[in-house]
Amino acid sequence: MPIPHRVAKQMIQRRLVGKEGGERIKELRSILTELPDYRNGPYADLRKWVNAQIDEARTRKKAVHRDSLSVRREGVAQIALVGPPNAGKSSLLQALSSIQIKTGDYAFTTTRPVPAVTTIHDCRVQLVEIPGLIEGAAADRGGGKALLGVLRGADAMVLCHAAEAPLGELETIRAELEAAGIEKRAIVAVTKLDDADEARVERVARAAGLPAVGVSVLDDDSLDRLRERLWELTGLIRVWLREEAQALAPGATVADAARAVHHRLGESCTGARVTGPSAKFGAQRVGRDHVFADGDVVEILH
Repeated sequence: MPIPHRVAKQMIQRRLVGKEGGERIKELRSILTELPDYRNGPYADLRKWVNAQIDEARTRKKAVHRDSLSVRREGVAQIALVGPPNAGKSSLLQALSSIQIKTGDYAFTTTRPVPAVTTIHDCRVQLVEIPGLIEGAAADRGGGKALLGVLRGADAMVLCHAAEAPLGELETIRAELEAAGIEKRAIVAVTKLDDADEARVERVARAAGLPAVGVSVLDDDSLDRLRERLWELTGLIRVWLREEAQALAPGATVADAARAVHHRLGESCTGARVTGPSAKFGAQRVGRDHVFADGDVVEILH
């Protein structure tokens, strides 16, 4: 005699807690094999409900994949904010940019990648918040594979860790990144520091083996310090062309800067006048192969 169908449904719902994507579909299929194969009555309705859950899980899995691949790159570099649920990523993204997003003191406030642009040293840098990763993300728990796919496309990443959270949360994220084979330039942002001691930042840095910066969305100075570290993560230098900042890779030459403006200028330029760290004196005339330093002011000659 099967157990009452209401009790059976409650048991099924408990089995599904925390399971998403392929893991949820696999569990639902297993449940189907365990249910009585009645064609009518409450258990027939329960089988229909389970099949509907499978269809919904498939749709949700495809939606997560589609949404995650729709992040369009903007600015001179893309940096991903990654961490467990409720690590302060949404609040940080909002504080660093003009975007308005839903935030809350509960897990999974953000359910899909959220891009936003911040301006650092007159250059536009794109930040992408990755929804909270959980243990098993590399094996696609919680749609983790699609979310990690977004992270693979980024130039660098910021591991967000709430100041008062157990260090084990950060270790879990590092383990999932390692399991997914993701290695990028990274720092740790110790968030919500308005409620913790600054010494916590040093402990997190030692535990992670990465540079760490403490930040509070209520402290503008801490946000400015984080912006400086974000710029360092891009690995770029700035030169000033026509009174506008141009981000270039280290080792960039006059010819590279000219091509960044327009390919024809890259072909026609004969050199430049440079004022700044790479020049011996102001408005020094240099050739096409002159290598820039961060902060140079440049006039392309052609």
